[in-house]
Amino acid sequence: MAKVELTPLRPWDDFFPGSDRFAKPDVRDLPKWNNRVVNNLLYYQTNYLAMAVMIFLIVGFLNPMEMLMGMAVVSLVFLGSVWAGENKAMIKDFKRQNPTLFVMAVMLASYFLMSLFDGVMVFIFGITFPLLLIFAHASFRLRNMKNKLENKMEGVGLKKSPIGILLDALGQQEDGLQKIQEFLEGKLKEG
Repeated sequence: MAKVELTPLRPWDDFFPGSDRFAKPDVRDLPKWNNRVVNNLLYYQTNYLAMAVMIFLIVGFLNPMEMLMGMAVVSLVFLGSVWAGENKAMIKDFKRQNPTLFVMAVMLASYFLMSLFDGVMVFIFGITFPLLLIFAHASFRLRNMKNKLENKMEGVGLKKSPIGILLDALGQQEDGLQKIQEFLEGKLKEG
């Protein structure tokens, strides 16, 4: 198994090159859109982490107790959902069949719990706002050849990254591995 390594920080002109490398995703083709988001999350994960940390620190500096409460609730909901997704058959099947809905349910559960603790605004700006920016960039940013090569290495298991582990836990990379396996089996049958 490959060791976990953080991807390098991508240069600004690669991360945000200009309008020619951004395009509206085709919302009618959800698998293609999901593939773009997952691949961009893997490729730009260090840039996304840096952006989220900067926003998190700014909001956390302004509202430290509410931010800590929000972080604790989101962490507990996420860990609970991963545990339930691995140990409860019904939830595991739902996660495999509807990965996007599963992630949305985790986010909604976190939001609901935070609303009980009056930390909604801090939660929205400190945690959800960076997630929204990351999702928007990952949705609109077109992939380049280097992006595709790095993601193939991650999918085959030659490299492992923190976002790759997170996406595996959420059931988002199983399809990619299945496609690679089907491709290899098809090539073996041809030969």
